[in-house]
Amino acid sequence: MKNIIGVRFKKLGKIYFFNPKTIKVKKGDKVIVETAQGQEYGEVVIPNRYIDDDKIIEPLKKVLRIANYKDHKHHEECKKLEQEAYQTCQKKIKEHNLEMNLTDVECKFDNSKILFFFTADGRIDFRELVKDLAAIYKTRIELRQIGVRDEVKRIGGNGVCGRELCCCTFLSDFEAVSIKMAKEQNVSLNPSKISGNCGRLMCCLKYEDEVYTEKLKKLPNIGAIVQTEEGQGEVDGIETLKERVKVKIKTEDGYNYKKYDVKDIKIIKDAIKETLDQEELEHKKELEELEKLEEQDINQEQNN
Repeated sequence: MKNIIGVRFKKLGKIYFFNPKTIKVKKGDKVIVETAQGQEYGEVVIPNRYIDDDKIIEPLKKVLRIANYKDHKHHEECKKLEQEAYQTCQKKIKEHNLEMNLTDVECKFDNSKILFFFTADGRIDFRELVKDLAAIYKTRIELRQIGVRDEVKRIGGNGVCGRELCCCTFLSDFEAVSIKMAKEQNVSLNPSKISGNCGRLMCCLKYEDEVYTEKLKKLPNIGAIVQTEEGQGEVDGIETLKERVKVKIKTEDGYNYKKYDVKDIKIIKDAIKETLDQEELEHKKELEELEKLEEQDINQEQNN
């Protein structure tokens, strides 16, 4: 068992474990820690606790101290520098006629470097821009291209549900989302209805994916022939989360429709699941483009 604390450097950034040694902290305390890139100012989100050794990637970096008045003041100065550097970089981007969109600036606590985050459609030759910024700030300058999801996370906003975006409130990592997830959850395959503010597939499609995948294994496909207590019928609809099917049973007067729990029916002959429905065919090109963009984003994140 190891004594650790969890520290976050950004509002919705990842939580990193550190070795506090004999330092006792409370949730919300600001601390100065040692990282691979120098000293950093962060907020405690997990106070002192012991966790199993196999849950830790050794060696753990150290907590240097609980932030004091001088540290708080320096942190505020870094924030002011970030605002100033943002405006300066915007001007320089225009001067060099670069097709890039600056989204954020981050100044390291130990003044070792300033990072500029931007989005762009392709590769950008920003060497002259870096030279100009280095001449002004007399420190190491790093420009980092990010994806549109990261851009929206930094800008903020509300989703179609009316609530603040997941990536701006609790989502610290982006996971791959696919059209297949939307199909299995039986939601609209209209790209405008399953895309978020970033123009990519909504992250919330991932949340219930494992549940749907597991439940669909127990359910027959639409068109399957099943045996019910009232005779044989054809599956006409599926309620995945309730594990229930709507069955169409032929009668003398036409058809009778009734819902059954999957445990109360026997599958006689399952149907081949349709690969494309009408809505998917209608938006085929747009959906394929969304899938391509998703792959590009994943590749870019892996490269970063």
